[in-house]
Amino acid sequence: MRITRIFTVFLALISMSVLAQSPKHLPLEAYGTLPEVSMVRISPSGKRVAMRYTKDDKDLLFVREVASGKTISGVNLSGITAEDAYFIDETRIIIRASEYRAIFGYQGKHDVSTAFVFDADTKKMRQLLIPGYGIYRGQTGLGSIVGLSPDKEYAYMPAYLGDDNRMHEVPKMTLTRVTLNKKRKPRAIKKGTADAIDFFVDEKGEILVRERFNNEKNLHRIQRYDDGEWVDIFSETTPYRTKGFVGLTPDRQSLVMIANGQNGRDAYYTMAIKDGSITGPLFSREDADVERVLTDIQRIVYGVQYSGFKPTYAFFDKKLEKVFTAIQQAMPDNSFRIDDYTPDWQQILFYMEGESSSGDYFLFTNNDFVHVASARPQVDASFVNPVLITEYKARDGLTIPALVTTPKVAQGKPSQLPAIMFPHGGPESYDKYGFHWLAQYFANRGFVVIQPQFRGSEGFGAEHVLKGRGEWGKKMQDDLTDGVNHLAQQGMIDPDRVCIVGISYGGYAALAGATFTPEVYKCVVSINGVSDVEEMIDDEKREYGSDHWVVAYWKDVIDKQKLGDDFLESISPINHVKKVKAPILLVHGEDDSVVPFEQSDDMYDELDDEDKEVTFVELEDEGHSLLKNKTRLQTLKAIDKFIHKHI
Repeated sequence: MRITRIFTVFLALISMSVLAQSPKHLPLEAYGTLPEVSMVRISPSGKRVAMRYTKDDKDLLFVREVASGKTISGVNLSGITAEDAYFIDETRIIIRASEYRAIFGYQGKHDVSTAFVFDADTKKMRQLLIPGYGIYRGQTGLGSIVGLSPDKEYAYMPAYLGDDNRMHEVPKMTLTRVTLNKKRKPRAIKKGTADAIDFFVDEKGEILVRERFNNEKNLHRIQRYDDGEWVDIFSETTPYRTKGFVGLTPDRQSLVMIANGQNGRDAYYTMAIKDGSITGPLFSREDADVERVLTDIQRIVYGVQYSGFKPTYAFFDKKLEKVFTAIQQAMPDNSFRIDDYTPDWQQILFYMEGESSSGDYFLFTNNDFVHVASARPQVDASFVNPVLITEYKARDGLTIPALVTTPKVAQGKPSQLPAIMFPHGGPESYDKYGFHWLAQYFANRGFVVIQPQFRGSEGFGAEHVLKGRGEWGKKMQDDLTDGVNHLAQQGMIDPDRVCIVGISYGGYAALAGATFTPEVYKCVVSINGVSDVEEMIDDEKREYGSDHWVVAYWKDVIDKQKLGDDFLESISPINHVKKVKAPILLVHGEDDSVVPFEQSDDMYDELDDEDKEVTFVELEDEGHSLLKNKTRLQTLKAIDKFIHKHI
């Protein structure tokens, strides 16, 4: 296919300058900083791209002409944490971001998500919804836009409305109309409800349906607005939502629903707005879940992305499938992700990473490719360590998929090398094939890195997820040990030189490794990890209330058998510090709103009281995901010093 030939030549050209270089140790800064370029997006005409540029203390959004590469506009993003961006026309860009800050009248700090509009012509950026300005002050989730008016003068955004001064008034989630070009108070489209969570609108901005979830009644509903009345078209009693309503069909006659099918895989269905009848599955596979849908700015769905170490796609337009398949076949040792596209799908922005790239953005247009930007220009292809997709059997026979990153200097034949067990967070998530900054750092320093998709991981079917329920610190932990033993039996690693490193749930798994299987690991690194599971559940209750679906979800995930507090105490590493043999490094962001800082602070105190070897690195002004250059590099420097001291 011509696309394959063009793409192969294209990659040869961008790689030519690095072929003569040999692998060596790169400086920590090459790995311990954010990608220099990220969040690349394309304008509706395809003539402009926006991209986030992050280097040293700079955090900027640039707008460039594709043809000339000339930068025509930009804005400083310092002070907010940018999470996403997209063009609404040739000059205006929506930037979704969050801030960790205090809210007047409320205790403590909170993650406040919001949306800004940036005009590339005027170079001005303005926040769209402001707590207390026409909306309820005490709310945090203000970054969602569910549609735009036909003239793109207004955005339709959900927000709680209510009077902060009335103690007994319950604020109502309401769809509002927000002026994009001027600062004006938002206008309610229709009176909301306390339990509304989403809205879908027609081309005129009228509400087609709303989604509700009542935590006290465990009731999930979809309602159609019909002749002045709200009519249920779907209703389900459930402690937390198991069906996702994610978009609209092009005719706006049906909702797109993602739900688990008879084969145990998440699939694509449609639900008629008229009567709630369900059709499908329209997209479904035996070996993968529908992970997300590809939509336009009005939430019209055009295709799906399937789960897997490398993403794959399916479209209603089969020509698009052929394009993606040809690109993937041209470079099978790389992963390709669709990051953006023009409304007519004539131009598609891809992100590539793998053995040929540490991260590159390129634009497919007119059956040709235009290189847009490199995410990590300081790490060229000659320094990218190979990632092996493999699997092994757990002790009970369950197949555990895994990624194994090996040092390039091993030339595909690692033997008796030191290793890093690197379990992912979530835990109901999974690792992707590509350039992971920590895995690549470790491999660059001579370690084999094991990333097991232990039971409880998503992406490999409902059965694999459900086998992890109630298995924190138990079979989920055994899966990690079995991964170490598997690679040791193959001769790839030295079982006497293995450390475990994890972030979030992975940090819990690292501490569980230190306390429940102390003979396996020579050192332990927990980044923003959970040490006290009982306290974690109590924190969620205080944050959301005992009846909230978040609490129900975590209870189901962690304590499926409903064994209670004694069980939660038994799987909490903080209660087993006397068993610790290996030195431990704790790292935690002081502003972490997902896993409270106290989880590591308390663990440090317990370890110190028992005279265990422990180091605690506190990250100032950092949250859960290490999204700042300064603190990410601080973390990597601490890990580098710690690991090389103990292994």
